[in-house]
Amino acid sequence: MTARRTFGATWWGRAWVEALEGRAKLDPNRLPRGRTYARKGRVSALDVTAGEIRAWVQGSRSVPYRVKIRTHQFSPDEWETLLELIGRRLGHTAALLDGELPTDLASHARESGVDLLPGPGDLRPRCSCPDTADPCKHSAAVCYLVADEVDADPFVLFLLRGRGREAVLSELRARRARATVVVEQPREPGLAPKDAFARKPSPVPPLPAAPPAPGGPAPWGDPPAGSGLRTSALASLAADAAARALDLLTGGDPAPLTWEEDLARRAAAGDVPDQAPGCDVPPADLARWAAAWRVAGRGGLAALRESWQPPRGALYQARSELDDADLPGETQVWRNRLTRGDVQLRLGKDFRWYLFRPTPDGWLPAGPGAPTPLDALS
Repeated sequence: MTARRTFGATWWGRAWVEALEGRAKLDPNRLPRGRTYARKGRVSALDVTAGEIRAWVQGSRSVPYRVKIRTHQFSPDEWETLLELIGRRLGHTAALLDGELPTDLASHARESGVDLLPGPGDLRPRCSCPDTADPCKHSAAVCYLVADEVDADPFVLFLLRGRGREAVLSELRARRARATVVVEQPREPGLAPKDAFARKPSPVPPLPAAPPAPGGPAPWGDPPAGSGLRTSALASLAADAAARALDLLTGGDPAPLTWEEDLARRAAAGDVPDQAPGCDVPPADLARWAAAWRVAGRGGLAALRESWQPPRGALYQARSELDDADLPGETQVWRNRLTRGDVQLRLGKDFRWYLFRPTPDGWLPAGPGAPTPLDALS
């Protein structure tokens, strides 16, 4: 089975199609028929020039129909607004000079009133067929195939507004050159190499004090459409990274966290993050992980999730302490766990002892790890 032909292989090509179908206010009854014509290869001799699209479309008669679509061209003031917007962001200029369209340029241009993508009234299709719809199916087919042209060269969006690639790039280079002109300052006399090496190095300055609180993330635009990312999730990750960096700077545990540990840490702080595909943790388990992390950190989480066989004799002292305690029943031993009544001691792989107590959600840590069983019990 042959896959259905789609339109828009790049984000800017898909943005053209989305604007065509959502914002250009074209006849929604003709667009599906236009897609069908475009998929069947009915369009030929497609040509995009400044402010105009032309093509031939084979319809029901033997002679193809002539399609001409005029587009709204920017005024000099609108071009000044757009170029000034691009020039203010070095990343925008650099991407365009490399032949790419920055992901947030379209949204910034729209907010500034110089939308590169078609909006209501921006496309004025005309066709030699007798259909009076706006657009007819022949014009709609041409509109969809423009997405291929935009995929191949995002500067087609600029051309439809009146200026082509070379005109836009030439103006951006000129603005960039004017912005980088530096007035040459008088130079101070330097040192001979021998004198420079003979100088005693200055002492290394002390490190600046750690800030009292982590900084907030810098503002950014929306993630690319279809990426599956949300601005709120990215902001949460950035804020969490800043908090973690400050913790490391002020003496926190430098050992890297596993994804399970990081998930438990964030859940313990009240931030339930999105989980990676294939790593879903049931909410009840995540709540237990968070409870273990709050009480006993990464060691308590490991004691909750793992069982292992300690060396012979490692549990002797713990069993003796439990036998001497005034607790009902007998001490039960299984791998690294010793249980008596409502008390359980677990030996972690860090060779610290963790006290567990029964809860409605099962056994959970009741305190941080301790170097001896008696310390854990007390």
